[in-house]
Amino acid sequence: MTSSLSQSVKVLAFDVFGTVVDWHGSIVDEMRHVAPGVDGHAFATAWRAGYKPAMAKVMSGEQGWTLIDDLHWQILQTLVQPFGLSHLDEAQLRHLNKVWHRLQAWPDSVGGLMKLKRHFIITPLSNGNLGLLTHMAKRAGLPWDCVLSAEVFKAYKPDPATYLGVAKVFDLQPHEVMLVAAHHDDLEGARRCGLRTAYVERPWEFSRTEAKDVSPQPGNDLHVRDFFELAQVLVGEG
Repeated sequence: MTSSLSQSVKVLAFDVFGTVVDWHGSIVDEMRHVAPGVDGHAFATAWRAGYKPAMAKVMSGEQGWTLIDDLHWQILQTLVQPFGLSHLDEAQLRHLNKVWHRLQAWPDSVGGLMKLKRHFIITPLSNGNLGLLTHMAKRAGLPWDCVLSAEVFKAYKPDPATYLGVAKVFDLQPHEVMLVAAHHDDLEGARRCGLRTAYVERPWEFSRTEAKDVSPQPGNDLHVRDFFELAQVLVGEG
């Protein structure tokens, strides 16, 4: 299976938030500087909790196409009062909103991506907008070959337009693209479109003290601990 995968797969597309970068820990660290008295864990969790409902409004047509930067800003506005952030002026809040551009990569991300880049085209496939993903890559040293985003396809994952869009960009069949993600629902959406899938364990995505369940689930082609193991399994580079 591994040999056939390494020969047939041409592009590795990566989910980003939680898979490549540590959104929760990065926001917790940011809040220590911005508002030391605020529970950073609770704030990060609440901010992220607004993500899917905000996207759902766009996907249903209730709200027009909106960049994730703008959705993050809308959600942040609802958190100012509950978390006691009213002492921050608009410029400070705008800077806080851009924390999503400054997320820290997981320790294996850059090194693992560099190994994989030698054998595959590597690209993000994220709901994050192009500006956000480009700034993040520049700051964190993520060595993408290109940057693909929901913004390119004007559709959020798990819309098939996103997964099939990657194959179309590179003139490939869906099975020649592999989605790498730490989220089973994302991988399920990719499988339905004919992509290959690899689950990567990120047990500390939602907390630095309480690990999430990273048990294997049926259907994925691969299940790996991190990007180094993914490189080892696919091409023998650990």
